[in-house]
Amino acid sequence: MQDDPGGLWVAEEGDEILGFAWSWTCGDLWFLAQLFVSPGHQGRSIGNELLQRTFEHAQNSGATTRALITFTFNRVSQGLYIRHGLFPRFPIYFFDVTRDRLLGRPPGAQFRHARLEETASDLKSLAEIDARVLGISREKHHRYLINEPATRGVALYAGDDCVGYAYVSSSGHIGPLAVSRPDALATAFRTAIALAAESSASKVSAFLPGASEMALSIAVEHGMRITFPMLLMSTRDFGDWTRYLPRNPGFM
Repeated sequence: MQDDPGGLWVAEEGDEILGFAWSWTCGDLWFLAQLFVSPGHQGRSIGNELLQRTFEHAQNSGATTRALITFTFNRVSQGLYIRHGLFPRFPIYFFDVTRDRLLGRPPGAQFRHARLEETASDLKSLAEIDARVLGISREKHHRYLINEPATRGVALYAGDDCVGYAYVSSSGHIGPLAVSRPDALATAFRTAIALAAESSASKVSAFLPGASEMALSIAVEHGMRITFPMLLMSTRDFGDWTRYLPRNPGFM
């Protein structure tokens, strides 16, 4: 609300909230974080109307790419999005594993890491990585995560070069994670898994793009299993999803 109130719309009837939609923008990317309609009021074109309002947000912001992550099984919503020019690109799988299964495993190669801080140098490194991987800067998102008490953000180093970043929540969830070059993804993900296993969380989890064969292979190698399938939809291809692991369907 403080950053971009134009992206939040609520559908009301009397004193009842029937649905809501929330979108955010970064550079030329518009992302639909949430769109929900109360089950008892679906079929009344409320979702379509909310989507039209959020598309106005995209147009007003000058965004040229529109994207979202939705449930794979949500056929009605997918049809709605396709009618508005957002097409399926690839699945995104929610993987998890009990932390106990990770304890005692050989850690494998890892990057040196240092905690991220809200400094000009750290924000510059993060912006450069995001520009290479996603084509946009996500400075406002990094500022939020760096100052989020339940999240640990680290810069990843190969020698003296910052080659990526990773965030790990106290709940054991990994993401977002990004690397500046494709050959760094495996070591970066292993580093993040090791950091998550150091927590007291009962499980370690991550959202892994179906486009990232390396991330999927490492997840299975560590005993992680698919628990929830999702789907990226967009108006066009964007970003290199072999080098980026999203945080969740709303944050991307």
